[in-house]
Amino acid sequence: MNSSPSLPALRVFLVEDTISIRQRMAARFGAIEGVEIVGVAEEPGPALDGITATGADVVVMDLHLTGGTGMELLRGLSQSRSAVITIVLTNHSGNGFRQACLANGARYFFDKTSEFELACKTIKRIAHERCARGLHHLGAHHV
Repeated sequence: MNSSPSLPALRVFLVEDTISIRQRMAARFGAIEGVEIVGVAEEPGPALDGITATGADVVVMDLHLTGGTGMELLRGLSQSRSAVITIVLTNHSGNGFRQACLANGARYFFDKTSEFELACKTIKRIAHERCARGLHHLGAHHV
């Protein structure tokens, strides 16, 4: 876990059915300062349960999953009214997929092949913004 002792880490849950890609994601995202990988899943149902159980702040998900689709997971998250930030990271990156994901609650949408680094930078930015807000709130209590 890479986080400051006074601030909780940004909790990231990965939903990807290809083990090698999931391992790469866990290694890259988990190496970002202030980020902790709190769970992984290959299917929409277990993913939804895991996201809820871990209190994940961010979900990084593919559209093609074992036993279902990322769209099912997006719908499940929107029905649960979860405040989790959803990032779709997929090879199915056509404009139709992008629009459907954004319409169903995805906050970000990246092509797995050409925009992986952009997804990393986005997670880093979210973690740093969270840290800055946390430090600001901590400072307000000391006044």
